[in-house]
Amino acid sequence: MKVLVTGSAGFIGFHLTVALLLRGDEVIGIDNINDYYEVSLKYARLAETGISKESIVYGAPTRSSRHAQYTFIKLALNDRRRMELLFAGQTFDAVCHLAAQAGVRYSLTNPQAYIDSNIYGFMNILEGCRKYQIKHLVYASSSSVYGLNKELPFSTTQAADRPASLYAATKKSNELMAHAYSHLFGIPTTGLRFFTVYGPWGRPDMALFLFTRAIEKREALKVFNYGLMKRDFTYIDDIISRILPLLDSPSATDPYRILNIGRGKPISLFDFITEIEKNLGKKAIHQHLPMQDGDVLETWADVTQLELICGRHPWVSTEEGVRKFIEWYKTY
Repeated sequence: MKVLVTGSAGFIGFHLTVALLLRGDEVIGIDNINDYYEVSLKYARLAETGISKESIVYGAPTRSSRHAQYTFIKLALNDRRRMELLFAGQTFDAVCHLAAQAGVRYSLTNPQAYIDSNIYGFMNILEGCRKYQIKHLVYASSSSVYGLNKELPFSTTQAADRPASLYAATKKSNELMAHAYSHLFGIPTTGLRFFTVYGPWGRPDMALFLFTRAIEKREALKVFNYGLMKRDFTYIDDIISRILPLLDSPSATDPYRILNIGRGKPISLFDFITEIEKNLGKKAIHQHLPMQDGDVLETWADVTQLELICGRHPWVSTEEGVRKFIEWYKTY
């Protein structure tokens, strides 16, 4: 296939791009390479796919030196004119839309960034899919849409109308916008509610990276809600191995679908920290703090629907996932 991957310099986008190229697909990747976190990591991911920092010019295609079927374009989602030209100039079979302004806490102080990228940007993606008859749009939603829901595990059959942050509200908005386009124009769309993805090349603002860095530097770990939280940590390889078959197979019965992608087994923050300590051979210095605004106590994915589509396969254990991340972190 010929696939547009947005956010291809990001964590999940980078891994998906590599997986698509390895199986022989042609990939056009776009990313605005913003400075929400260290751009050096984004350029390092791009370098792994044969895109050098020096070759990148905004709006211009850059061919990979390693993969003949990969082209990267630095491009902002809300650049309406260039997004229109991108869809007009290519013939995509599918779009995997992973680019977004991420982060719950950042949305408390920089709300406009979420509207520009997650709302205006997503609108440009939907319009491109409508005008150029894309066969399947797969897009990143988030477990954060469950917000203040108390019923666990989180199921896609539950109402998700009580977001605890603007970030979550924009992700739920994306689902509603996708539903409208699926209903009106018959565009097959699949929204993926990711649950705390971690692994090599991960985001520095996420728990595993933050905790590892603090322990290595002998700095205090900021442990919110005094550590009394659980997360459904999901290893990156498990995410990619589920995205690929979903991308290939839009729903045959309903053009609109929403799926959870998580391990389906939450663990406590303290147990997660213990695994990091074990792999680093160092003890953490804890700084216990109250709950942050926009945060939730626990996430837990009901993956019944996902497994009906993708089959039941083993998930990477927390022990193995943390070990692989630490091995990467020490070499990066």
